[in-house]
Amino acid sequence: MVEFRLPKNSTVGKGRIFTAAPGASNVKNFRIYRWSPDDDSNPVVDTYEIDLDKIGPMVLDALIHIKNDVDSTLTFRRSCREGICGSCAMNIAGENTLACLKPIRDIEGDVAIYPLPHMPVIKDLVPDLDGAYAQLRSIDPWLKSDTAPPPDSERRQSIEERAELDGMWECILCFCCSTSCPSYWWNGDRYLGPATLLAAYRWIADSRDEHAGDRLDALEDPLKLYACRTIMNCTQTCPKGLNPAKAIGRIKELQLERKA
Repeated sequence: MVEFRLPKNSTVGKGRIFTAAPGASNVKNFRIYRWSPDDDSNPVVDTYEIDLDKIGPMVLDALIHIKNDVDSTLTFRRSCREGICGSCAMNIAGENTLACLKPIRDIEGDVAIYPLPHMPVIKDLVPDLDGAYAQLRSIDPWLKSDTAPPPDSERRQSIEERAELDGMWECILCFCCSTSCPSYWWNGDRYLGPATLLAAYRWIADSRDEHAGDRLDALEDPLKLYACRTIMNCTQTCPKGLNPAKAIGRIKELQLERKA
């Protein structure tokens, strides 16, 4: 009989409970994934009872309060607090999003917070994004042109050419989309994922770039591009309201046009 075993450290247990201060009247529970590489223990979920009257309106405000005033061992990434850097990407109430943009009031019941799914965890809410960044580097995310720019001006675009980049340049590489994609879960070592493919199309569509053909050649692969099954999780979860699935579809259209 076949015996299936879960990977090491995959069983999540119940952790500590940090109670709110006496007299707190507006309390909400934050259930947060905790794991440290410093020991061989399985991960746990700690519960923090937080007085909402003492903090700001966003989930990131609660995390900063916990870090500063309740439990200094909690580890997470954050920087801009304005939805620009993408550092605080995590899974909140079952959805990949940015903690700085997620209002606490929009979450019914306890607030469950986990690291981005299906990524190696460095500690607590910090995922290891080395693989995702390596995939991003593989598509050469910079302008490639053999023609020298004008000596006294920038490379010009028409208003229409510039508009082609809307919905792509705004990507902050938080990887909420890629880590919400089942195809990326299954084939993350070969499939580039929505975030990287959105970045790839951003340069393919740029009128100033002269290597669109080379970029398309590099994506002509059964899994790099075509592992996308148009599940649309990427577009649904993007905290910036972008549409990676549309960009992926456009790359596929360009590949077909080249073969016609």
